[in-house]
Amino acid sequence: MKKDSDDFERQSHLVQKQAKYSGELKIGEIQMSCFVTAEGERYISGRSMTSAIGMKGRGQGMARISSHQALKPFINNALFMAIQNPVEIVGRTPRPVHGHRAEILADICDVLLEARKRGALRTEQEIRYGDYAEMLVRGFARVGIAALVDEATGYEKVRERDALQKILDKFLKDEARVWSKTFPDEFWEKLVKIKGYENYLAVKRPAFIGHWVNDIVYSRLAPGIKDRLKEVNPKTPKGHRRNRHHQHFTEDYGLPELRDHLKKVMVLMDAASNKRDFERLLNRSLPKYGSTLDLPLDE
Repeated sequence: MKKDSDDFERQSHLVQKQAKYSGELKIGEIQMSCFVTAEGERYISGRSMTSAIGMKGRGQGMARISSHQALKPFINNALFMAIQNPVEIVGRTPRPVHGHRAEILADICDVLLEARKRGALRTEQEIRYGDYAEMLVRGFARVGIAALVDEATGYEKVRERDALQKILDKFLKDEARVWSKTFPDEFWEKLVKIKGYENYLAVKRPAFIGHWVNDIVYSRLAPGIKDRLKEVNPKTPKGHRRNRHHQHFTEDYGLPELRDHLKKVMVLMDAASNKRDFERLLNRSLPKYGSTLDLPLDE
């Protein structure tokens, strides 16, 4: 209990950093919790870092690296101070976590690889650290060159749209393909960001996108439209619909109304400062309708 109390006391004196973005970084089988502040500072949780290099158990976290006898000779003062002085990440995590600058993970890998080269890693556990470090460095190279090429060529945006398409195809089946072709890319980009995500890849539960569209579009497009679509396009005994909902919109009125509705929604997204603000504006400007149907549909 004394040890836990000391850990809490140390944590209470840490500098706090407010995370604006969060996500999981995957390199091979390694997965790390990472965060970015509004100022663009990148952090990885300390527990993720120790796990990434193969250190098992909680212990004293990152301090175990700087105090490890086999590694001490290869750690310079700057890295030692960075390891010894984590920050407390708040804002995008259920509870505060210790975080370290993302860049020092590469420095730690260099230390491990240099120690292995000099024959300082002798035990089975220490050899595992070196193997993990090599795997991480190789992963950094692959991810880094891909990101640089994506940014230089503009493929970064295309990659996000491709990720969204895979989500839609997996969770929304036939309707997804129609939505992705009919709804402008700008709508999807604004939708994901107003819901609090940096991009499509950060959506932790992709099925939510279908629920969001039902709530923002079908429930508000015209009185009774959602219920009427279920009537004219019912599910088969196997649970599938005979047609796509979108096929029942008329060319002369239904589709133009849909496009106009999407434009209004995007204006509200631009005007809102956050998710709660958007929902307030949406409910005030485009409220959900009752059961009366005004929008013509093809039977």
